[in-house]
Amino acid sequence: MAKKTVASLHEGSKEGRAYTKVIKMVKSPKTGAYIFDEQMVANEKVQDFFKK
Repeated sequence: MAKKTVASLHEGSKEGRAYTKVIKMVKSPKTGAYIFDEQMVANEKVQDFFKK
């Protein structure tokens, strides 16, 4: 049954492929420690995310 469930997910809407999960490492100004900024961004706006 698991194969059937997985196969049905691939046949569904293809809008999920229009987004990419991006992760950027940012240094905290208060503590100096690094934190990770994770977001789901449209494929067209990935470069803009990293320019900020």
